[in-house]
Amino acid sequence: MAGDTTVSTGDIARLGRVGRAAVSNWRRRYDDFPAPVSGTSSNPRFALADVEAWLRRNGKRYRLSPADRAWQHLLSDGPELLLPHRLAAAGAHLLARHAPDLLQLLPEDAPAVDDPELAALLDEVAATAGPAAAFEDLCGRHQRGAGRPSDALATAMTRIALPDGGGRVVDPACGTGGLLLVAGAGGARGQETDPAAACIAASRLLLAGARSAPVALGDALRRDAFAGAEFDAVVSAPPVTERGWPHDALVGDPRFAHGLPPRTEPELAWVQHGLARVRPGGRVVLRLPAAVTSRRPGRRIRANLLRAGALRAVLTIEDEARAADVWVLRRPLPGEPVPSELLLARTAPDAAAELWERFASGRPTGTGARAVGVVELLDDEVDLSPERHLHRRAPADAGPRVAELLANAPAGTPDLRVSNGAHEGTAAVTVGELARRGMLTVRHAARDADAADEGTVPVLTVSDLATGTVATGRTSTAAGRVRVRPGDVVGAPMGRARVADRAAVLGPGLTAYRLDPEQLDPEYLAGTLRAAPAPTGASSRHGQRVRVRLLPIAEQRALGAAFRGLLDAADTARAAAERAETLLRLGGEGLVEGWLRPG
Repeated sequence: MAGDTTVSTGDIARLGRVGRAAVSNWRRRYDDFPAPVSGTSSNPRFALADVEAWLRRNGKRYRLSPADRAWQHLLSDGPELLLPHRLAAAGAHLLARHAPDLLQLLPEDAPAVDDPELAALLDEVAATAGPAAAFEDLCGRHQRGAGRPSDALATAMTRIALPDGGGRVVDPACGTGGLLLVAGAGGARGQETDPAAACIAASRLLLAGARSAPVALGDALRRDAFAGAEFDAVVSAPPVTERGWPHDALVGDPRFAHGLPPRTEPELAWVQHGLARVRPGGRVVLRLPAAVTSRRPGRRIRANLLRAGALRAVLTIEDEARAADVWVLRRPLPGEPVPSELLLARTAPDAAAELWERFASGRPTGTGARAVGVVELLDDEVDLSPERHLHRRAPADAGPRVAELLANAPAGTPDLRVSNGAHEGTAAVTVGELARRGMLTVRHAARDADAADEGTVPVLTVSDLATGTVATGRTSTAAGRVRVRPGDVVGAPMGRARVADRAAVLGPGLTAYRLDPEQLDPEYLAGTLRAAPAPTGASSRHGQRVRVRLLPIAEQRALGAAFRGLLDAADTARAAAERAETLLRLGGEGLVEGWLRPG
């Protein structure tokens, strides 16, 4: 009912065409501003009728369209958790007004709209904008901040999957159907586990022109509604939080031709499901979490996808709220040659499709992208993360910012200037690959190593790397421990690394890299480890996955000296800050207690 409809402070701001701060000021300044009727102190909700009356009484301009009123009705008609069910009912109501014969094509019976005023509002909006546009308006409000692909990204994914602009496409985890709607309702099919989302998706597609059942209800991995069918393309953003997928029940499933995904890799199950649902030559375009490119449990399947020529590109999309990649796959034609390169790129959504088309046609990809040889990727990690293989670009303000920092840096800080990226295209390999080539050895501290303050043998700890390589731990014996000698590089899981200048043994969580200084400069390796992108978890293998550019030894030494100069400057500044903090503490104490006085 209208009297029951409530609005948030954000809703009031939109109604009054002001910012949230203005609404907060109204609440403080005006004693007659309506009191909250529900919600919490941090997220209050106000009766819409009371807010409208206050706005009129105080001469505040506002606009509340029938679509706004319908949306507020949906929000206020029960727990927020059930909002998708109420939205599904609204979609079914609009579909019944538009084409009642299509109601039978919904995946299940949708609940009816039992609020006459809401029904009247929906009819009013549909009469003005049309039922399809009316429902899209409501769906767009529901999906704000929901983590679904943006319109620009959905358009790019569909353009990559269906370059000719038409064909049969399926989304096996379609949510509320946004990707399918962009692909075109005529040849679109979807499957979804959530009944309300499936009903919303089906209503959207039917209102947009579908004339057969477009969405099936159920889990596509467990019970594939399209088993045996082949589509021109698969486009999807499968769920990223599902770790209870039926791993054991799918052992031997023919869809997993590239290997049964480990329990922790459900995304690779969706990848192979997609390949099984396209015709030979058909494309699969999926938005997946960035971590899927590099997690160790999935490296065997990633390698198999590369060897089969199925995986063609991984694109990091730059405007996503959370880190995400778009994977482009293609089901190979029988007997065709296996592609020798994989496209790795970082790009904006509106440039992704054009970038792919340039790569697919053999044209140069330009900056921010690289065609990487498949052989180069088939190492022990099979790390397909674009950030691991692309040259990291300088920020737009890098020059002035570096100049400002250098102007106030300690004496001895190396002079630096912005260049044109001279290392672009230089071969880089992982530390693990360097170890396999015999250029260095890697040794990890024993899991049970400790740094107890007893004995006389110095033990280097993780905290020691923050200030230098003076070992603060002690142990009674070095037996069974990794020994460090001057010139070794010592690294910690989260990226700290230094060249040791004295003998010690490794404490817990540390790794020692012993190298041939005629092939690798220690300071160059330590600096590269420090500058590597932060790992996604505190794994002791992080250092082995860092990629090192294979530069001539003279250039390594020059860079190593610069790395060491930066580290020394940071150490000097940190020590000065620590002295200043100590002086502040002792000086304040002395002045208060009287054992210090101004000179």
